[in-house]
Amino acid sequence: MNRIANLLVTLAAASVLTLPAVAETREAATVDTREAATLTQALTVLRELQAIPDQRVPDLLLAKAEGIIILPANVKVGLIFGARFGNGVMLVRDEDRSWSNPVFVSTGGGSWGFQAGGQVSDIVLVLTTRDSVEGITDGKLTLGADASVAAGPVGRTAMAGTSVTFDAEVYAYSKSQGLFAGVSLEGGGIFIAKKANRRFHGTDSAAAILANRAPAPAPAPELVAEVAKITSGAHGAVAEKAVAEPAQPAAAPAEAKTYPLPDPEPGKEPSGN
Repeated sequence: MNRIANLLVTLAAASVLTLPAVAETREAATVDTREAATLTQALTVLRELQAIPDQRVPDLLLAKAEGIIILPANVKVGLIFGARFGNGVMLVRDEDRSWSNPVFVSTGGGSWGFQAGGQVSDIVLVLTTRDSVEGITDGKLTLGADASVAAGPVGRTAMAGTSVTFDAEVYAYSKSQGLFAGVSLEGGGIFIAKKANRRFHGTDSAAAILANRAPAPAPAPELVAEVAKITSGAHGAVAEKAVAEPAQPAAAPAEAKTYPLPDPEPGKEPSGN
């Protein structure tokens, strides 16, 4: 009986010592799944956006992109006061125009006015300047205050690149009722999600993640490859369009006009120069 009692005590003690380790392992697995799910959802959102011919991001805008932010399942709720919040990822151009590993970001903002209800939407932001990218990596970027934001252009005119100057710093696309369209997000803040980056990348430094040229854990490489594919294709389309458009002929120089000298008055010789 004593041996059985001692064995039970030993097993109980081992279970108590093992429980924290098991709990920690389960928490780590949950964390990994959470960040990986965000990356997978971001990849799906990007592919869905680019699969709609008249709604996708125009090639000319993609060619100008310095950064891309994808916010899957962004939540907007309101009852007089409104709030928008969500999580996503940001990819940034490197010096050689390739794309960085994804950095996890969060968004949040408030609004005031008559409003009620809630909405969940997928959002894609195209950043066209280094200043807008650095505003986020330095701490926080407020759309409309720190960087000009505009609804992303859609339609055949935008696809052709005509009558579109792309002079805003950030262009926004939001999925509503199955279709993407441009949306204004002024007042929303975007900032680095340090905890998510520490869990997934092992560091909360956005600069370190962006400078790391080694592939990040899966499924990050698949998202990087998709962004590289659509932007390199955009560069090719813009270049082909420039070659296909005939150069405008130079204006012909104006012909010199000659005017006849007046006839001399009778009895007078014409004066010489």
